[in-house]
Amino acid sequence: MYMIGKPDFDWIKRSDGTSEFQDFIISLPIKDRAKLLKVIRDIEEYGMDIAAKMDWVSKIQGDIFEIRSRCGKQRQRALYFHEIENKYVITHGFTKKTEKTPSKEIEHAIAAMKKYKEGDKNDCY
Repeated sequence: MYMIGKPDFDWIKRSDGTSEFQDFIISLPIKDRAKLLKVIRDIEEYGMDIAAKMDWVSKIQGDIFEIRSRCGKQRQRALYFHEIENKYVITHGFTKKTEKTPSKEIEHAIAAMKKYKEGDKNDCY
């Protein structure tokens, strides 16, 4: 399932250079933002096998996975997919309010991934 070597995360960018994921990160309280970014850095540093063992990542559905971050009672999630080799692409992030990942978030990630893989790497949402 995971590739050997260190993963490299990027996120989908709009044609104007902005990103839905960056918008989400900026909207978070500072502690939540720092925690989510640290989890991403830790995954990149330690690799996907350790990330899975530490419960930092989880398969959601099909080719969609989530990065998991918790700061106090807040649960931040970033949905992503595997692009090629050690490259992973984050579609967007959200604050999880229920035990189950909302289907609209999964559908949003699937649509963004499909558009991205079809060659439209900008404006995938």
